[in-house]
Amino acid sequence: MVLARPEVAEAPAGNAGPRGRSPSRGKAFPRGAAARAALLALPVAFFALFFAFPVASIVGRGLRAGDSWHLGRIAEVVGRPDILGVLWFTLWQALASTGLTLLIALPGAYVLARLDFPGKDLLRAVVTVPFVLPTVVVGTAFLALLGRGGLLDALWGVRLDATVWAILLAHVFFNYAVVVRTVGGLWAQLDPRQEEAARVLGAGRFTAWRRVTLPALAPAVAAAALMVFLFTFTSFGVVQILGGPAYTTLEVEIYRQTAQVLDLPTAAVLTLVQFAAVGAILAVHARTVRRRETALRLVDPSHTAHRPRGAAQRALLGSVLATVGLLIAAPLAVLVERSFGGPGGYGLVFYRALQSAEASGGTFLVPPLEAVWNSLRYALAATAIALLVGSLAAAALALPRSASGKASTAGRVVRGFDALLMLPLGVSAVTVGFGFLITLDEPPLDLRTSWILVPLAQALVGVPFVVRTMLPVLRAVDARLREAAAVLGASPLRVWREVDLPLVRRALLVAAGFAFAVSLGEFGATVFIARPDNPTLPVAVARLLGRPGELNYGQAMALSTILMLVCAAALLLLDRLRPDRSAGEF
Repeated sequence: MVLARPEVAEAPAGNAGPRGRSPSRGKAFPRGAAARAALLALPVAFFALFFAFPVASIVGRGLRAGDSWHLGRIAEVVGRPDILGVLWFTLWQALASTGLTLLIALPGAYVLARLDFPGKDLLRAVVTVPFVLPTVVVGTAFLALLGRGGLLDALWGVRLDATVWAILLAHVFFNYAVVVRTVGGLWAQLDPRQEEAARVLGAGRFTAWRRVTLPALAPAVAAAALMVFLFTFTSFGVVQILGGPAYTTLEVEIYRQTAQVLDLPTAAVLTLVQFAAVGAILAVHARTVRRRETALRLVDPSHTAHRPRGAAQRALLGSVLATVGLLIAAPLAVLVERSFGGPGGYGLVFYRALQSAEASGGTFLVPPLEAVWNSLRYALAATAIALLVGSLAAAALALPRSASGKASTAGRVVRGFDALLMLPLGVSAVTVGFGFLITLDEPPLDLRTSWILVPLAQALVGVPFVVRTMLPVLRAVDARLREAAAVLGASPLRVWREVDLPLVRRALLVAAGFAFAVSLGEFGATVFIARPDNPTLPVAVARLLGRPGELNYGQAMALSTILMLVCAAALLLLDRLRPDRSAGEF
């Protein structure tokens, strides 16, 4: 059932307050700074304590020697030809990866949003699985497909390893789900009758889509593009494994300067450069996209999906299935196939070895299989934290501007915080991990021996996904629906429960799925703070891959397969945990 038109829900004249305004409206929807401040209190404290403080501390140590600052090192490092080359490659490969991902994934977003076909929920879970895999694992899988002795080499004698094409394809593999779930989540709730009305008035199919649907999707597309760009701008494992010595991103160079060369001042300068670049991109995004966001007519997603109609839609569905099969299923199949290998042929040798700590040759203090339980409990805690912090931040950012519409200092601060929320995706995980170790080690925040430290680090990456997934939907809700409910006497809590929650609960589930997935697969910061007796799945996989021997490699592939299955099961469960809709209700 579509939502009622808000303009017909007028308040009775006798209920109007001074100047025709309902006395309950201001109470239900406060627009002042106090409302935003109350909602932003927890998100600001969370980011200040667990992001700004650790990162500033590690950067400060790198630029400071005794009582003096090495600020002159900034110009020296940035002016080096090799660093300039790294910066240029980092920028253009991120732009190319973002454009290619949008080009390939937007048809998938439409198919999963508007078409109904058998296996749809399974397909949605499959395209999200790559998001949780450690980059070292995916790099190895793509190397088996594209490198020496790989599938392309065996069939056609073509090798793509150590080329930029291998990097771009691996980035699409990782980020396909970002576009599908972020854009598709909103696309599924857009009223298709608006586009149909444009066609009745004479517009062609493409013209109607370009003039009606695309502007409505623009905020979600921009949010997805921003997340893809930040992930590829800070790409590490994929570039290190598939790029070879010829291709180096800023993230790889920061790791090299920190862990190999031990040049902390240079690493600190590169971190500041990364801050500046990401901050500029976020500022442009916040300034341009915010102006395009308008209230939309959102409907029940079950009313917009339909069986493929005509040859064109069936061909589109077939092309999307083929793309997912070649680009996503093939690398995953390589991991599964190798997990069942062994000295005597296919079997369960590697899976049985996961039950014993001795089988890993002293790599772990506990059986590697315990990493499954560790990852699940860490991911659940991180998801809860990310949903709480991200939902409050999104609700604050979605509040309407003042009636005057004039820019204010508070408004600029809020828009700045909107951009800052994305910084954890654009900051070196190496920097965050080291920052946690050197700052959260004294009372009252002595957390280095506490299990909660890992979920806190994982939630830093999950919060931006919650905000970017929920914000376009929250801003698309017509404020007149809330105002009509308030005029009719609904309390603020009931207005939120009856108006906002039915419209945003799908986005909330999508956000929960993203937060859970990125928490399961977070590696960069977790590897520095996870205790040896409580490793997560990505950390366990990386440790096994770092040791020689067929048994260690096979166990890494087995753990990766378990990680894929856990992620797919969790996402399928989330997709089915939708509240029942009774007749006449949304």
